[in-house]
Amino acid sequence: MKRGLWIFVGIVTVFIFIGLMIFGSFKSTQNQLVSLDEQVRTSWSDVDVQLQRRADLIPNLVETVKGFTKEENSVFSDIANARAGLLNAHTPKDKIAANGQLDSAFGRLLALTENYPQLRSNEEFLRLQDELSGTENRIGVSRRRYNDSLRSYNTFVREFPNSVWAGMLGFAPNNAYFEASQSARTAPAVKF
Repeated sequence: MKRGLWIFVGIVTVFIFIGLMIFGSFKSTQNQLVSLDEQVRTSWSDVDVQLQRRADLIPNLVETVKGFTKEENSVFSDIANARAGLLNAHTPKDKIAANGQLDSAFGRLLALTENYPQLRSNEEFLRLQDELSGTENRIGVSRRRYNDSLRSYNTFVREFPNSVWAGMLGFAPNNAYFEASQSARTAPAVKF
């Protein structure tokens, strides 16, 4: 009888040990998922702040350009619509799409400046253009950090056994990567 009791205690101990290992794996994965998810959210927030900064600078630049170019209303309305789309977007995916439209419209505005040499020498325009250039650099850095954190999160969510725990906890891969807009993929023409 004693031998049977020791075997029973041994089996129960093994099951308890295995249960604790599974529970430990679950809790560890849960904590890492929460941490990676927060990292993605923080990285997105950094992108969002820089996009907002750019959206705030654009009206000043547009007003400066308007003072020199009266007949370019379609470009100005395209920028206003694209900016409104960016400001009204709520999800990262929507903001990424709206940002692409704003990039395209803003590119047309900057192309206008080539036709107006007096505008290119205007101090206010040059100051705003420098601020915007710095903001574009910050956006680039923020996009890269966001994409890196999203990649880390997605990799973790898809790895086994994390994928099992992630599915149980409601964490799914997120494919809202920031990619270059179509207009950025075309090399600019250089004319001498």
